[in-house]
Amino acid sequence: MTSPWRSRPVGIVGLGLIGGSLGLDLQAQGLEVRALVHRASTAERAQERQLASRIALEPSVLADCGLIVLALPLDRLLEPNPELLAALPADAVVTDVGSVKQPIADVWEPLHPRFVASHPMAGTAEAGVEAGIQGLFSGRPWVATPSEHTEANALACVQELAESLGAHWLTCPAAAHDRAVALISHMPVLVSAALLQAADQGGEAADAAALVRQLASSGFADTSRIGGGNPELGSLMARCNRSAVLEALQHYRSQLEELEALVKHEQWSDLERALRQCQGLRPEFL
Repeated sequence: MTSPWRSRPVGIVGLGLIGGSLGLDLQAQGLEVRALVHRASTAERAQERQLASRIALEPSVLADCGLIVLALPLDRLLEPNPELLAALPADAVVTDVGSVKQPIADVWEPLHPRFVASHPMAGTAEAGVEAGIQGLFSGRPWVATPSEHTEANALACVQELAESLGAHWLTCPAAAHDRAVALISHMPVLVSAALLQAADQGGEAADAAALVRQLASSGFADTSRIGGGNPELGSLMARCNRSAVLEALQHYRSQLEELEALVKHEQWSDLERALRQCQGLRPEFL
């Protein structure tokens, strides 16, 4: 049996990494995808890449869509365009892909009766209209944060969307989501950025700036990747999830100070024990 949302066009607002990848995957399933973008240049390139069946600059492109995914930056989700709001069909299920959930739910739940706050935990270091790829969500978590106001049928619709893309579905309270992503997504961006800064400044201080760069290999590439990612996204995550990010940074600082003390006092067996514990922990996060 065809689900109601699959018998109508699917709307995507924004064709960056997440929106573009959604468009490619949904079209591969034979669905009609209508996309709303902000710039004519984006629309032209998205059309060339065939990221959606129909791409427009006017919100009216979303008319008749049964499911609409808001793949917008956090700041534009928290201050939605009135023209976009007016164009959303009242009977459509509307979801977002933002990485902070409580502030978004607070804004959107009063604005649309079938809104579902959700977050696909998938990404790359790329951004913009060139970033979308097929299969981005396969095997990755897709978390929703329903509240007492969330319609059950709308939630089931978003779950079906996620699972049709091969994502692993789960739900949790919005506040719990925001604390968790601060620890495993938002805070690591800043930690990775600090690693890049430390390597740069330390190399200058040791008169070895070129050598530091020449010797950097796969380990440094892995640990510095997200610190060299999208600056706008990293800044927005910290801004929109400030309290949880500060709490996560305090946890990190505490652990780093403990490891530093082991090195300072030459407690090598204790350091090895700590690192062995971390070795055992890592698979649990992967």
